[in-house]
Amino acid sequence: MSVAADSRARRPRPRELFGPGLITGASDDDPSGIATYSQAGAQFGYGLVWTLIVTYPLMVAIQEISARLGHVTGRGIAGNLQRHYSPALARGLVGLLALANIVNLGADVGAMGAALRLLWGGPVLLYVAAFALVSVLVEIFTSYARYAALLKWLCLSLLSYVVCVFVVDVSWHDVVHSLLPPRLTAQSQYLMAIVAVFGTTISPYLFFWQAQQEVEERAAGRASRGESSEFTRIRLDTVIGMAVSNLIAVCILVTAGATLHRHGLTTIESAAQAAEALRAVAGRFAFAVFSLGIIGTGLLTLPVLAASAAYAVGELFSWPVGLNHRPGRAKAFYGAVAVATLLGGALNFSPVNPIRALYWSAVLNGVVAVPVMVAMMHLSSRTEARGGATLPRRLKILGWSATCGMALAVAAMAVSALR
Repeated sequence: MSVAADSRARRPRPRELFGPGLITGASDDDPSGIATYSQAGAQFGYGLVWTLIVTYPLMVAIQEISARLGHVTGRGIAGNLQRHYSPALARGLVGLLALANIVNLGADVGAMGAALRLLWGGPVLLYVAAFALVSVLVEIFTSYARYAALLKWLCLSLLSYVVCVFVVDVSWHDVVHSLLPPRLTAQSQYLMAIVAVFGTTISPYLFFWQAQQEVEERAAGRASRGESSEFTRIRLDTVIGMAVSNLIAVCILVTAGATLHRHGLTTIESAAQAAEALRAVAGRFAFAVFSLGIIGTGLLTLPVLAASAAYAVGELFSWPVGLNHRPGRAKAFYGAVAVATLLGGALNFSPVNPIRALYWSAVLNGVVAVPVMVAMMHLSSRTEARGGATLPRRLKILGWSATCGMALAVAAMAVSALR
């Protein structure tokens, strides 16, 4: 059957357009991302809204490339790195990914516990332990089909930030004015904020997660027969998912700019602190909606962070990996999920303060993303790695643009910091 005929025979159904791409995009707005966008809005007002517009096409491209690699090769990013590059490179990148994910997990579960305490009172550490344990149990003992459906429903928690931006008093004229043109400076704090926003928007764990979810979809038999229609599904799913991600990020940043920055509150270290500050300047309703969003997005993101680390480590050591497997048939994989989640939760019981490490975690994600993106773009140009499928020219251009943009932002931050 020709590609054209096959494409006509099997087009993506509407429900298939809300799959791995949507979950990936929604999980990008996790509590640590909320903290980063809140800090950017509190410190610079609407001055960094432009970053979320610029990153959108770049984010779509790099996530679509990740998904295509997973779909075509039947392996995740780590599996492809292991197969085509030196073990030292693969292990180094996966090690950095795992470290960043564990810190993110700790910060996210800590922010969830703090948000719940703000709403109902009680001990934060008890909430932290409960959230971590529930996340592990659901991820291990829920079937993949039910689990994927649950994650899609949790995406609705993002609507809380759309509500917030319309509850507070936003000067949309000033928002538009900040974009035409954006006001750029060479201050180290400004450049670090750009890297943090880029790092939390274009994060390595998202590459690993979406690629592996395409592998899961293929293993579960949900992939269609035609490559052309599958690539169409991947592209539309990714476009929608990343649009949701960046729209919510804009809402968070604008909300912080319209409230916190306007009232001189320019330092925010956590999502829970942003919620508490919001109560003082925007009222209890905005505070409650913002806090509930932290908990909802955290429930969505904890399993994504833990599983993406477990996927990467598992592929390095050739373990059976995947949420399609029953626990008894992938003990090491599910063990890695549990260890990553519990280590992240344990940071909240240690002298280490993961909340203070949040902003630096976003910066670290930006730094780690550069070599991972270079490797992915190089992989996508190798015939043996892409299974004979041709990467469209637009994806090559946007993918390399995203890689160069991230590299330039990191280099500018480093030069500014050394002055």
